[in-house]
Formats: sequence, C-alpha cells, structure tokens
Amino acid sequence: MAEDNAREDEYRKADAYDAAAAREGDAGTGDRGVKADPEAPAAGRAGRDDVAMPALGFKGTVRWVWTQLTSMRTALFLLMLLAVAAVPGSLFPQRDANPEAVATYIENDPTAGEWLDRFQLFDVYSSVWFSAIYLLLFISLVGCILPRAKKHWQAMRTPPPRTPARLGRLPEHGTLELDAVETGDGSDGGRSDAIMRGAAALLKKRGYRVQERPAAENRGVASVGAERGYVREVGNLVFHISLVGILASVAIGGAYGYSGQRILVEGESFVNTLVSYDSFSPGTAFEPTDLEPFSVTLDQFDVTYDRETSSSFGQQIGFDAAVTTQEPGGERRQEQLRVNHPLRIGGSSVYLVGNGYAPEVTVRDGQGDIAFQGPVPSVPQDSVFTSLMVLKVPDAEPEQLGFVGLFLPTAGEVNGVGVSLDPAPALPQLQLNSYYGDLGLDEGTPQNVYVLETDTLTELNSRNLDAGGLVINPGETAELPDGKGSITFTGLKRYVGLDIHHDPGKTPVLIFAVLALSGLAVSLFTPRRRVWVKVRDDAEAGAPGPLTMEYGLLARGEDPRLEHEAAELRALFQKQWSTPHEPGSGRADD
Repeated sequence: MAEDNAREDEYRKADAYDAAAAREGDAGTGDRGVKADPEAPAAGRAGRDDVAMPALGFKGTVRWVWTQLTSMRTALFLLMLLAVAAVPGSLFPQRDANPEAVATYIENDPTAGEWLDRFQLFDVYSSVWFSAIYLLLFISLVGCILPRAKKHWQAMRTPPPRTPARLGRLPEHGTLELDAVETGDGSDGGRSDAIMRGAAALLKKRGYRVQERPAAENRGVASVGAERGYVREVGNLVFHISLVGILASVAIGGAYGYSGQRILVEGESFVNTLVSYDSFSPGTAFEPTDLEPFSVTLDQFDVTYDRETSSSFGQQIGFDAAVTTQEPGGERRQEQLRVNHPLRIGGSSVYLVGNGYAPEVTVRDGQGDIAFQGPVPSVPQDSVFTSLMVLKVPDAEPEQLGFVGLFLPTAGEVNGVGVSLDPAPALPQLQLNSYYGDLGLDEGTPQNVYVLETDTLTELNSRNLDAGGLVINPGETAELPDGKGSITFTGLKRYVGLDIHHDPGKTPVLIFAVLALSGLAVSLFTPRRRVWVKVRDDAEAGAPGPLTMEYGLLARGEDPRLEHEAAELRALFQKQWSTPHEPGSGRADD
C-alpha cells in the first residue's frame, strides 16, 4: 500500500500538470518561474525566532496519534512485531498445549521459570502483550482501509480529468489525419463530434470509462477523456480487507475453538463430552455446551509392516483404523481413519496421531477378588514397539497394588535383558515389577497415569529381589509374593491416539486467504491508464478538409505495456477510419 501511495502522488502530480497545460493553451508561454531573493532566507530565519508555535491540545494530540496509528508504515511495523512476538511460542512450552511440560520446566529451573511465567512466555498467544499487538494491528488496518475505500468510491464517481492542452507532452502520443469523406457533413462540429463518439465507443469496448466533450463545449475541439484500471484499487482494498478478515477469523478460532486428545482401544467408544477427553485445551471463550455431540467407536486397527526391504524391514508403513461414527439423529456409519485423512464429524476434525498395544490383564487382590480387569495402553519406546506399561490398582485389598515394566510384542533376550525383536505381536510378553502400598490417589492430587511413583511403595517383584521380576506370556497367571494377589495376561488389543480439533475460524480463514491472493493478483497485474483523444476539424469555409485526431496516454506508475496499448489504439483508429495521411506518431520530442 505504501507503493500505491507513492504512485497516487505521482498520478496527482500528473493531474496538476494536465490542468496547468490546459490553462496554458496551445500557444504556450514557456516555463515561468520567480527568482528567489538571496536575502529572503536570512530574513525568514530571523523572523521565526519570534513566532510562538501553537500547542496541539487534546484533540490535536488524539488526531496525531490516530494518524500515526493508521499509517501503513505503522501497520507494517506491527505486522513484523507480531511475527517476532510469536517466536517465544515455539521456543518455550505452552500451557494450553502441554501443561505437563510447563510444570516440568518450572520444576527443573524455578528461577527462570518463575520469571518466564511472570512475563506470560508460557501463554504467549493469550498474553496481554501479544493481544495488544494483535488488536493494534487490527485497528491500524481498519483505519487504513476505511478512508482509502471512501476515497476510491469518490474517485470512481468522478469523471476523467479534463483534456490536457498539449497531448504531445504525454509519455505515449500520436496524431492521425482522417478521411473527410466518411465522417459527416461538417456543420457545427458534426464531423469532429462524430469521430469523438466513435473513439469513445472504441474505448468503451476496451474497458475504459469515458466522458465525451463535444466541440461546442471546448472551443471547437471535440475530445474524449477515458480512464480504466479502477479495479486495481478494488483488488488492493480486497487484499487488505481480507487481511483484516484473516485476523478476525483467527481470533474467533482461538476464542471458540478447542482441541483434545484421547486414547481409544479397540472396541471402545469416544463420546464428544468434556469428561471423555484424556487432555483438553479450550479456547478463551469456550463453553462446555459448545461441544457438538457425536461418537466414534474403534472397531479394528490394522498395521502393515515392511517385509521386503532389508534396510527398513519390520517398520510400520500403513495404518488403517476401521471406525463407526454417529451423530445425534443420524445413522451409524462405517468409515476408515488414516494418517493425513481425518474424519470430519460434528464440526470437528478427528486425526490419527499414534498407535500402540494395550495388553489385557486381570488383577486379583489378596482376598481373591478382581480388583482390575481390562486393557492397559502401553507407551512405545522404540521402533520395534518396546513399550512402557504402568498399571495402578487402587481398589486392591488389603493393600493397593502397582505394576511397572515392559510389554514386548516379539520377546527376545540380549545379554540377559528382555528386548523386542519385531514390532509385530509374534511372541507377546509382559516383564513387570510389582509394588504395594499407598498409591496417593485418594488425596485427590492429579497424577500422570503413565508414571508410577515408587518412593512410598514397597517392592514385591523385581530383578533385585529373590522373588525376581514377573515374566508373563498370554494366558499365564503370575502369583504375587506374600499373598498380595495375582496378575493374568488374558489377551492383546491395539489402541490409537486421536487428536480432536474444532476451529470455527478455519473455513473463514481459507475464504479470506483466497480473496487476499485474488485481490493481490488483480492489484499487481491490472494497469491504471488514462487516454485522451482530441479531434480538430481543419475544414476551410465551403470546402471540407481533413480532420486531425490527436491522442495521448498516461499510466499510473510503471506500465511497460503502455506503448503496446498506444499501438493497439492507433491500429483501431486506423481500422475505423481511413487515414491517407499520417503526420506522425510516437513519443514527444520536446
């Protein structure tokens, strides 16, 4: 927009030049100027010392601040500042995306963490300073657009500027002598007015907005003023309005959107309610009632392994989750969920972001009662899916039980240590340590389900004890020491990690982005041009003579195709009217 402002000044200077040339007349008087008095500057400087500069006052100060805020220079500076302000969001963990990482950061470095938190560097995108920059940029763009749109509306309703007296001074110009036989009767400017109307019709066909100026109104010289390229400024306005729309859409998405994660085991269902999420990050204006009810059931999860190439043998190369979805009042639908192919349901997008194994176990306590039964998702640690498994059994009696260890899809042994040899479940096995004591769950303090705090627990099974660790194959049961109970490996299921996103501003952002690119293309590739055509009847009294057509073109800013446009217009004029004589064409030689 700054470049367009500079070009607007250039165009305005051209208008002033045209008006001055018109007032000067055909004869011209040459350049006129006033020579400055050598003593004037000194006298002026002496007088300035006694002049009291008026104060701006409150209104003047507000007007000056508004002018500075709504300048394009300020808008560009704020846009750059917004990009710089977003950098800390990628350098430090953000509380809305990963609160555990923020807590760990502060715990590991309390001094730096406290100061970073004080300056809201763990909440960059909702911080006061980031929001202030965002809001100022929004106001600056709106303040730039409104007066510019008003000015453009007025310019579109203003007729083309008056015809300059000397078209030969314009960058592109030419002169043609037209055949007098085919132009009219030569009375009262009829011939020149007929040519003028024909030229106006040709210019209209080429997209120019024209104004006819008959010979009777212009000292016997008929002329046409034409201008086109107003859509260039329209494209510019569309581009900047779209930027405002993008900013507003992003703000709406951040306020009313949400994202959440859920681990879903085969056979389980996820219902889009707040309590169903494993972790949830709401927008600033989110309400639980904003959740669109829908359900997703994981029927089966299949993985394809590479069994052909030696360099990547056994790696997972394909993921396919068969799911059943249902919306309120709708029918159940069978769909496939794949990586980079999310589900679109209930105004949300459901992404497949991970997978793993969930061994099914049954835990009996010291009294022989079932204290836990079901699948336990384990966290993969490497490419062969050696997985960390943590199980907490707070309902066990008389002592609570805890288990931590590894799940091996294809169990093997290297140097006496159990390892997984392949990610496929060819020989699944559990290798666990067991503990008993108070798990700390009754205190109400949130805990990570994938971490077992063993400091306050008593060890039952491990490689360091005589009882050894627990090694359990499918279908086997391991008894715990001291009659504390038992654990049975009953089966194996797969699970998937789902990422659910709802962003109401996503579609408007896409629409405004397309509009912004379209407006920018129109603004860059649409030339702004003015054309004037004058027709002078050189007939003598009682004897019709030739008519002289003179034309000139002026571009706003740089226009490398202006010369081509002049050639095209000349060819159209020659085709419309026979031209036995061509006094000259081209650029001015002044």
